[in-house]
Amino acid sequence: MIKIYTDYTFLNKKYRRQIFPLLLDLHFLKDNTLLEYFELVDNISESDVVVFPINYVQFLSHRKELNNLLLLSKKNDKPIWLYTGGDYGLTTYIANSYVFRLGGFDSKLDKKTFIMPSFINDPYFTHLKAEFKPIKKEEKPSIGFVGHAQSGILKYIKEYINFLKYTINRTFKFILADKQSFYPSSIKRAYYLDKLRKSEFVNTEFMMCKQYRDGVKTEEDKIKSAQIFYNNIYNNAYTFCLRGVGNFSVRFYETLATGRIPILIDTDCRLPLENIIDWSKHCVIINKNDSLEEQILSFHNKLSNLEFVKLQELNRELWLNFLRRDSYYKLIYQEFIKYD
Repeated sequence: MIKIYTDYTFLNKKYRRQIFPLLLDLHFLKDNTLLEYFELVDNISESDVVVFPINYVQFLSHRKELNNLLLLSKKNDKPIWLYTGGDYGLTTYIANSYVFRLGGFDSKLDKKTFIMPSFINDPYFTHLKAEFKPIKKEEKPSIGFVGHAQSGILKYIKEYINFLKYTINRTFKFILADKQSFYPSSIKRAYYLDKLRKSEFVNTEFMMCKQYRDGVKTEEDKIKSAQIFYNNIYNNAYTFCLRGVGNFSVRFYETLATGRIPILIDTDCRLPLENIIDWSKHCVIINKNDSLEEQILSFHNKLSNLEFVKLQELNRELWLNFLRRDSYYKLIYQEFIKYD
């Protein structure tokens, strides 16, 4: 059992959307499975770890409470867990701290940074009117994609203007986030997808939109859009995945949850639980310096018909047993117990 001390004044509806994800399960949802591994305690001397209750960027605006937890953790020699959310995340330099974040650049992250999966709902319970069933192997890999992908000079200018706004806001500390180079993700997606669509060695089913989620606004349209999105993943063995504004892909986890195979463009990504999961066995990780088509075909052709079906089953199990929020934090528990 890992005993957690935090500032309980933030555990209310006002801060629910900013809360450290594990605290959502322990305090609000009372997840019985995770309560077997973690316990909230009132006395810091009884705790094993101090957890910053909300997203670190928001917590910085509560200096008194933040400094109080820092002082208590130092005085009682307790490690700190903190969560830095959002597309970019924020690197921290707090001694004896472990940082949980969605993305970042592997070459710049230290060993005490833990990448979290994007915690999504099970698509078979929410959007897919079907049960999980693997796709049989065909000679040509079938690749799907539905999402924001657009090329052209006007799109490039628009994305660069948005990047300049981010840079200015970051420079003057209107937003707190890590520095990041310009990366026009929608244009990059269009470039890679166009190359695949022209290939005679793969089958593609691409729906390229000019806006995120095709700009849908009503709840009814959002539901329809999500169904189209997940049906595309379900109907194709592979799904193309590339980072968005931040250096991570939610689609990557949505593909695994559906029990299909992600094709991930490696943009110096760090994936969750890399010391436990051999990601090269679960997805096609594309080295940008080599041929996109050749890397996909090499991965596909190495798999027997039975292995191809089994991989999809394993990817579905991987999401269920490693990448859901409850599963992920059980594994985090095991990792930290090793340190004792």
